[in-house]
Order: sequence, then structure tokens, then C-alpha cells
Amino acid sequence: MTDTADTSTNPVTDAVPERCPVTDLATDYDMFDPDYLRDPFSAWAELRDTCPIAHTERYGGSWLPTKYDDLQAMAKMVPVLSSKSPIVIDMPEALVDSDATGYNAAAPISADPPEQSWTRRALLPHFTPKAIGPQTEYTQRLCNDLIDGFIGDGGCDAAVDYAQQIPPRVIAHKLGVDEGMVDDFIEWVRGLLELGLQDPELRAKYRKIIRAFFAAEVADRRVNPRDDLITALCQTEVDGEFLPDEVVIGMCNLQLVAGIDTTWSSIGSALWHFAGHDDDRRRLATEPELWDTAMEEMLRFYAPVTMARNAAEDIEYGGVTFKKGDKILMNFPGANHDPDIFENAGEVVLDRQRNRHIAFGVGIHRCAGSNLARMEMEVALKAWFERIPEFTLSDPDAVTWCGGQIRGPRKLPVVFG
Repeated sequence: MTDTADTSTNPVTDAVPERCPVTDLATDYDMFDPDYLRDPFSAWAELRDTCPIAHTERYGGSWLPTKYDDLQAMAKMVPVLSSKSPIVIDMPEALVDSDATGYNAAAPISADPPEQSWTRRALLPHFTPKAIGPQTEYTQRLCNDLIDGFIGDGGCDAAVDYAQQIPPRVIAHKLGVDEGMVDDFIEWVRGLLELGLQDPELRAKYRKIIRAFFAAEVADRRVNPRDDLITALCQTEVDGEFLPDEVVIGMCNLQLVAGIDTTWSSIGSALWHFAGHDDDRRRLATEPELWDTAMEEMLRFYAPVTMARNAAEDIEYGGVTFKKGDKILMNFPGANHDPDIFENAGEVVLDRQRNRHIAFGVGIHRCAGSNLARMEMEVALKAWFERIPEFTLSDPDAVTWCGGQIRGPRKLPVVFG
């Protein structure tokens, strides 16, 4: 079973007036192509059988591995496959801030050791299950408040009105910034990670906005400490020294950029699945013992994130040569559909017992915020199912999906009952 949705009106692809058709996935894949957005699963399956590490010249050129074992191996090729630029489409030098301090813009995710190592150690204590515990009650209250706003209408846009609203507020609450800025945060993140991927000036604009915002917040916490993550990071010491402002700003930038779009895409994809699959929806609504395995299966099947690596030198792997400077898309979603690893890989199996998915990545760059993301996803879906156990797509053709390195529904009209 392959799940698809029409993305013919996707705002990202609509922004491109002309698009050369893809004639050969192995040598010319297009991560913004409407057909790829609708059904990447078939594309990955075709490539696994014919060319498991594909290549394209589009968007500056990149490689796309599709097999689980290859992703596992490449994730361990540190630092020869560098993480310093995890977005596959580079920003022109002329648009990059000239006052760079030498610290990474979003460590630890976009840094190599040793910077990756000490920044990750500084960040991880704030994302343990115990550390995110206080966010659970807030998230439960938030989800029910959001549902209160549309449950009487008989339907809603489950992406715009619900999934998209949760992670920005949770991240804002944890950071200690104004939760009323949620619309700004959504605009900034989309401008950086979605629309900005094909518009470097737009991407540069929002990059500067985000960093300026957190620079002001960090400066404030240095003199007005509070009970929030920004203050905690400002007070974190490494080798007897407080983290430099630029490192804290980069970590805050990471929370906003990496912690919002990824999680709302996971929540939205799960809602899309259950809205279109009656048997799975009713099983989850009536068999509470399924929740743990069902959440992991949603993460496996609809893994939203494809990071990028950069070849720091020429390297041979899997019968191909990555030249110095080449980009490699770490296709974790494709790896999660590898039939050599997952039985019935192309099917959603809510009670799947063996599920070694890598939706959160693998290796030293495995997502530091995975506990928070899992909590948000589980709370969001449980709150929805408790109050809206019956819902379906009101217009399947109106569903749109984001393209690029994060995949998730952007429009998701559903009707209740």
C-alpha cells in the first residue's frame, strides 16, 4: 500500500513558473517535483532496485541514498561527510552575514566534532524525559484549547488550525519567549526552510530576522534571568566558561527552526493518514494498547526530515565517488521504507513490533529533541482522538504537501463525524 496525496497546488512548487520534467530519477531527481511530493515512496522503491544512490544536478547538485544500511554507514562517516551545511541548497556568500564569529549557526546539528560534541553535551540535559516533563501539561492544555476553537464547526484544516499551531507554542513556552508570536515564528520557519529553499534572498532575510530576535532575547537574559531554556543556556558552563552569546543564539535558532516544522509535519502526516484510512483510525480509537507502536509506525512511515551532508574530501562509497564539496541528502525517510529491513515496508502496521526506524536520524547527530517531539506528537494525537474519534478528508484533492528537505501536509481539510 502506498499512500499519496495531491499536491498540485503546493505553494512551494507554485512559486516556480517553469519546471523541467524528470525523465530519469537516477540522474535527475527533483525534491520539489509535484509527483515526488505526492508519492516519494514509489520513487525510493524504484531507485533502490535500479540506482540506490541517485544523483541530480538540480539545485546545485546532490546525491540521494535510499537504502537503510547505506544511511547507517554514511551517518558514521564523520567528519569526511560534514554536517556544517545541513541544507542542501547553499546560500550565496553575498547573502551570508559578514559578522560571523566562527561559531556554528545552529550547533550541534550543523557542526562537526569537536564543536558538535561539547555543544550537544550542553544541550542534551534540557531534553531528557525528566526535563520535558513540565511541558506535557502545557501541551495537553494547549491542544484542548485549540480543539475548543473549531470542534463546533464540524471540520477544520487539521494542518493550519491544529498541527501547525502546537510546536511553535511549545517551543516558545520552553524558550521563554512570547507565545503570541506564533504566526511570526511560522512565517520565519517557512521562509527559511520551505519557501526560502528556492529563494536565497528570502532565506537570508528570515535567517537574519531569527538571529536578531534571539540575540535580543539572550542579551536580556544575561541581565534579567528567568526560569526558561534561554536563561539555562546562558548559565551553562563548558570547561569553566559560560557559553558564548553566539553559541546560545545558535542553539535557540536550532530549537525554533528544527523543532517546529519537523514536528508539525509529523503530527499533520499522522492526521492525514488516519483521516484517509478508516480501519486504522477506528483501531487506534478503540484499542488504546496500540498507541506506543502506532506512534513509532507513524514516525517510520511519514518521517519528515532529510538532512544534508557535505563531502569534505573525495570519497568512494557504494560504487559512486563523492567529490569534495558534493552534497549528500541523508534520506532517512527513504531508509525507513527499505524492505530489506522492514517487513511489509510499504504498509502502515499499527502494531509493528520490530521497528528500528531512523526518523530522528542516526549517529552523533541523532535528534537531540526527539523526546520533546515524541511527547508533542503523542499528546496532540491523543487529545484529538479523545474528542474527535471520527474524521475524514473533506476534499482529498485540496491536500498540499511541503517539498524540499521536510515533508508534511500544509493544507489538510477534514470533516468530523
